[in-house]
Amino acid sequence: MSVLVDTELERVRAALDGLLEAWLPGRRWFAGKDTGTPAVTTRLLERVLPGDPALLVAVFDTGADGPYQALIGMRRGPAPVPSEAVIGRTTAPGGPALTLYEATQEPELMTRLLERFGADEQGPVRFERLPGSELPFGVPGVASTAEQSNTSVAFADRAMFKVLRRPVPGTSPELELLGALQRAGSVPSAAPLAQVRTTGESPVGAFTLGIVQEFVRSRGDGWAAATGQARACLAAGRGTEAPLGGFAEESYALGLATARVHTALAEQLGSRPLTGPESAALLDLLGERLAEGLRSVPQLSPYAAGLWELHEELRTSVLGGRAPLVQRIHGDLHLGQVLRTEQGWVLIDFEGEPGHSPQERRRPQPALRDVAAMLRSFDYAAHHALTEVLDRPPAETPPDDPHAARLARRATAWAVHNRQAYCAGYAAGGGQDPRRDPLLVRSFEADKAVYEAVYEAHNRPEWLPIPLLAVRRLTEEIQQQN
Repeated sequence: MSVLVDTELERVRAALDGLLEAWLPGRRWFAGKDTGTPAVTTRLLERVLPGDPALLVAVFDTGADGPYQALIGMRRGPAPVPSEAVIGRTTAPGGPALTLYEATQEPELMTRLLERFGADEQGPVRFERLPGSELPFGVPGVASTAEQSNTSVAFADRAMFKVLRRPVPGTSPELELLGALQRAGSVPSAAPLAQVRTTGESPVGAFTLGIVQEFVRSRGDGWAAATGQARACLAAGRGTEAPLGGFAEESYALGLATARVHTALAEQLGSRPLTGPESAALLDLLGERLAEGLRSVPQLSPYAAGLWELHEELRTSVLGGRAPLVQRIHGDLHLGQVLRTEQGWVLIDFEGEPGHSPQERRRPQPALRDVAAMLRSFDYAAHHALTEVLDRPPAETPPDDPHAARLARRATAWAVHNRQAYCAGYAAGGGQDPRRDPLLVRSFEADKAVYEAVYEAHNRPEWLPIPLLAVRRLTEEIQQQN
């Protein structure tokens, strides 16, 4: 490596923390947007592709939050990327101006990055192809425009590279689950192809930075399909609350697909009853999440008594001898995490809920936790469609508007109809019938709804009425039951 190259990298290292501090708050994947200017400390900066442009891997902390990573393109002069992708520029007396930018936005660099998986690996950052996998070398990589907690780069319709913005200690949970599904061979899934990782000897230790998996050809995701059907149902309504629209068959098929994934994961990775200590730990965790949600969102306070009553009923049931079976599950299942293919529904993005620690994502859970999360997604789809038909967010809809109230009842009916179809499909697919354990499903729904309320209160307050409506429904069900 030449002296000039070393000088460039040291110049970038000296400027990078300050540049990232100004750039990060505008990133969708950065969790600390509401905490002021982050205090960035770069822990690893490695040049993984030489030349002009060059590609750098940066792993950094942001105070109490982190670690994060960025793939950084470095060019002498301007970069061919959108202005919002530019992290900043560095200059030095007598040296060229260097532009630093979000590298996933440049297809040339992504194409070269994929080719790195075919090279011999040295240094603290490793690009490893999994045994038997084939990668589409030479194909341009185009970043997805969808808002996600990670960044995905598609290589035509052959491979997808997921940049894990929050690097995962050790092996990625998603790689573990995709590998299990591949071994099972009984359900369609995205086969894992490669990974980017740091070694244990690196300045940050052993982390998974990214994974490459098979591209799933599809007709679109479940969220777009469901909201489209719900919107059509609402727009066609004329004074009736009967659930219309043609999505119930798809919901049933999605229930089948979910059950088959759960069955395959249980066969490959095991399933067992919760032990006594594990039951207590799960209940304590749910209680802590509820307490934190109530502290964080004052609008939940009218439902606090009902939520705690539901929690205590679950505690009595589980500790009284009805401990559920647990296994590895998806962990963040919703309509946006499923694709409609020629073979049926395919579940994707098995990394788990981004707000949970990797240890928690790996922890075996009741399969009905995934089911409850999907049931919440049907509610969201219905009420998202309602906001589109009314052309205003939930918080701006007057409670005494009769037209809006009628459409809201219709949206609720659509959600109920599809929730029931999904549960029926799940039971038919060999999963535990959710309708036979309403307490567990309701408890996980409440946990998810409180989580949603916290998210909406901090990120989209105009959407807060959607999870609040679910919390009200769930607490009213408890009161009616008792």
